[in-house]
Amino acid sequence: MNKLDILAIGAHPDDVELGCSGTLAKEISKGKKVGILDLTRGEMGTRGTAETRAQEAADAAKILGVSVRENLGFADAFFENNKENQLEIIKMIRKYRPEIVLCNAVEDRHIDHGKGSKLTSDACFLSGLRRIETVVDGENLKEWRPKLVLHYIQWKNIEPDVVLDISGFITKKMDAVKAYSTQFYDPDSKEPKTPISSSNFLDSVQYRAQDLGRIINKNYAEGFTVERYVAVDSVFDLI
Repeated sequence: MNKLDILAIGAHPDDVELGCSGTLAKEISKGKKVGILDLTRGEMGTRGTAETRAQEAADAAKILGVSVRENLGFADAFFENNKENQLEIIKMIRKYRPEIVLCNAVEDRHIDHGKGSKLTSDACFLSGLRRIETVVDGENLKEWRPKLVLHYIQWKNIEPDVVLDISGFITKKMDAVKAYSTQFYDPDSKEPKTPISSSNFLDSVQYRAQDLGRIINKNYAEGFTVERYVAVDSVFDLI
C-alpha cells in the first residue's frame, strides 16, 4: 500500500530539507511513513545542474529514511498555479493519501516558494472534490483531502503558528541539508557565490532551529504557519 502519513512538498530539491527535515526525521523514527514530492528539478539554480540536484535529493532522502521521493518536473522559476499543475499534485495526494502535508512558506524571497505554497494548498483542497477525476495507469484515484496542511519557514523569519520540537534530530537535518553539496558552503568550490552558499547561511539553519527551540524550552525546533486553525482533542495535547 502506498499510503503515507506525511507528504512533504517543496518547489525545489532542498526546500524540504531546509524547512522541515528535522520534523520528518523525528516522525520516521516513530514509525511514520513519510514521502517527499519536489515540484521542479531546480534547473534554474546558479550552482550545480538538474542532474546533480537529482543525485543530491536521492542522497538526502536516504539520510532521512523517507519511503518515497518523486519529482513532478515543473518548470523551475516559471511554473504556475493553474489547473494542469494542480491536477498533477492532486494525483500525488490521491496516490499517497497523506494525513498531513508540509509545504513551502506562504511568502518568501524566492518567488517559487510562495507560488508552490499556494499551488499545493489549492491542490490539497481540490483533491477532496469527488467530481474531479484523476486516472493514473488505468486506475481512477478516489478523492482524498489531507487533514492538516502546514507551511514551513524558509528564507524570511516568518512568525510561526506551530513550533515542533526536533531535539535529537538536528544532526540528521543538517546532514540532509549538506547532501546538497553543490548548493551550500564549500570553501573549495569554484561555483558562483549565491545567497545560500555562504557559511553564514548554513550556520543560520541551525541557529534558527536553536532559537525556535529556546522559545519552547527545547534544544531545537522547526516552525510552521497554518491557513486554518489546528484542532486538538484535549487541552493536554498542547503540553
